[in-house]
Amino acid sequence: MKLVSWNVNGLRAVVTKGFEDFFKEINADVFCIQETKMHEEQLDDNIRKIFGGYHCYWNSAEKKGYSGTAVFSKVKPLNVTYGLGIEEHDKEGRVITVEYEKFYLVNCYTPNAKRELERLDYRMIWEDEFRKYLLKLNQTKPVVLCGDLNVAHEEIDLKNPKTNRGNAGFTDEERGKMTELLASGFTDSFRYLYPDKTDSYSWWSYMFKAREKNAGWRIDYFIVSKSIEDKIQESYIFSEVMGSDHCPVGLDLEL
Repeated sequence: MKLVSWNVNGLRAVVTKGFEDFFKEINADVFCIQETKMHEEQLDDNIRKIFGGYHCYWNSAEKKGYSGTAVFSKVKPLNVTYGLGIEEHDKEGRVITVEYEKFYLVNCYTPNAKRELERLDYRMIWEDEFRKYLLKLNQTKPVVLCGDLNVAHEEIDLKNPKTNRGNAGFTDEERGKMTELLASGFTDSFRYLYPDKTDSYSWWSYMFKAREKNAGWRIDYFIVSKSIEDKIQESYIFSEVMGSDHCPVGLDLEL
């Protein structure tokens, strides 16, 4: 099973930058996106036709042009839910959970702590509630979590760890929550296969020619229940794919 995840930083924008070519070429069984920045009713026919043959599920933020997630699945899921079931966390369209016969797929766009860490306290609350949510699912069947989780976990996961320590996405607090999540029974698929691989990033700032220099961060993940880590066949970072400040990531899973 081929799974792909991409923070597109605006679906309508990325569609004009080669999204359709990649979508068709990769031919994923399930394709998840974050930061759709649109509501489903804003789709035009040109965008709709890209997803022909897929079951489409959208979770949009109340605020127009902000956040939002979507899942496109070749196989019709058993069930689809939106959000965490907690009102204060479910206004920004950040989570879609798709249930299949053998696993749950959770597509997530984690809140950014923001400059000056103005949203770090909220982020910590979110992390605890989200982990509880995943653990509850995991009691029923294995979980595959994908998305922009807005944290570089270890120093190896970003180009300049020393100068970025304490910045949003690389605070001790955010990194600690990722450690906590993994310790509770989950596996980072990329590091499972490539524990020492350097210069492997999924996001680059638009400033200072960061992408050209590969001065990036790995903040987009496929994380799986530890019980199915031996089913991981390959974990991808499609760094050559342009169109967003993030690149797509992928997972081949034999279930």
